[in-house]
Amino acid sequence: MHFPLPDFSACRVLVCGDVMLDRYWHGATARISPEAPVPVVQVKNDEVRAGGAGNVALNAASLGAQARVIGLIGEDEAGRLLEESLLAQGVECAFERLSDAPTITKLRIISRHQQLIRLDFEEPFDACHAARIGAALAAHLDGVDVLVLSDYAKGTLADVPALIAAARARGIPVVVDPKGTDFSRYRGATVVKPNLSEFEAVVGPCPDEATLIARGEALRAELDLEALLVTRGEQGVTLLQKGQPAHHQPTRARDVFDVTGAGDTVSAALGCGIAAGLGLREATALANLAAGVVVGKLGTATASLDELCEAMNVHAPLARGLLNADAAASTCQRARAAGERIAVLLGPLGPLDAASLALLDQASQMGDRLLVIEPVGTPPDATTILAALRPVDWVVLADDATRDRILVQIRPDMLLGSAAVLARLPVEVCAAAVGLHSVVLPD
Repeated sequence: MHFPLPDFSACRVLVCGDVMLDRYWHGATARISPEAPVPVVQVKNDEVRAGGAGNVALNAASLGAQARVIGLIGEDEAGRLLEESLLAQGVECAFERLSDAPTITKLRIISRHQQLIRLDFEEPFDACHAARIGAALAAHLDGVDVLVLSDYAKGTLADVPALIAAARARGIPVVVDPKGTDFSRYRGATVVKPNLSEFEAVVGPCPDEATLIARGEALRAELDLEALLVTRGEQGVTLLQKGQPAHHQPTRARDVFDVTGAGDTVSAALGCGIAAGLGLREATALANLAAGVVVGKLGTATASLDELCEAMNVHAPLARGLLNADAAASTCQRARAAGERIAVLLGPLGPLDAASLALLDQASQMGDRLLVIEPVGTPPDATTILAALRPVDWVVLADDATRDRILVQIRPDMLLGSAAVLARLPVEVCAAAVGLHSVVLPD
């Protein structure tokens, strides 16, 4: 799926949730401790980064959005370092400072680009602490384009239903990165974004695509969500949107080095896309692309606009027009890798009249891309005109054997043709298509 990157500079993104300081101690390892069978790390560098909701806000700012974050921190060094780090990178902070609770801190010991151990410093926030979040949120909702709630089950979002209700009452879309098994807390949000493990902990194991879609759609309807977005690691993402068929996008990562914070990136990019006016499919594609960038980095990281542009250039827009058989198969495979659904219409289409145009328009609605396969011998003028029509992405001329080979290679999401044409296709060709649809071809 290809679309121009929007200008995020006018987007006002408010992030609320569990903020934390990610701290990294880097050093060399050259020997084993004489005290225990563990490596000795000689620490040379102390690095601090924003984690949790802070990382979500940082990712939004990295895309150029106006980002503000609300959360709970302690009156301690970690809280000071966290705020300084965010302010230095363009994120506005609206923290509630606590005198009786520490800033959540995760310390990672890194040697030779490998994490040896993680040490967590935290105490769950009490209800009295979380009660301060509602007032803080209400004070910062004016002019907000999207609210992103980042739940790490640390207690900041103990009263998340009230936060969702406050935003929705003002017409503000709400994106939720959930935690735990009680998703009823997120009822009424715009989009809830669990990963596959979190999703299955709520709905049960999903051994196949059909089960995932059925249970996901039931959960979406039960919670009155506009959409449910399930991130599935190397299997990509699945978007279940109200009134729309399930939409799957494959993973866009080229190299996976560290998945730390990738969920934060997805939440931020999804929120920025919605704030910029993208549809949910386009916003999901943006989030999927951004996640593919950050998993190629060490530790909690962000994706910049330049990196997204570079990644989109790797998957450059596909040229339209008349293709040969080999190019048709590879081009459709590239479109599929970009998360696009492929519809194929089998000719002969006949004269290009009003009936033909109506049929092409109908066929184009059944996928993101439309490939028309015409039989060898179709007049050149007819194929040239056909390839130039708005609903058509590609046209290929093929004999029966070549046509069948193309269909098996690309496995179309929808295969359309006359009843007579579909009936003559080999069984393996029909089995390769996700869906078959009989149409009436013009005489």
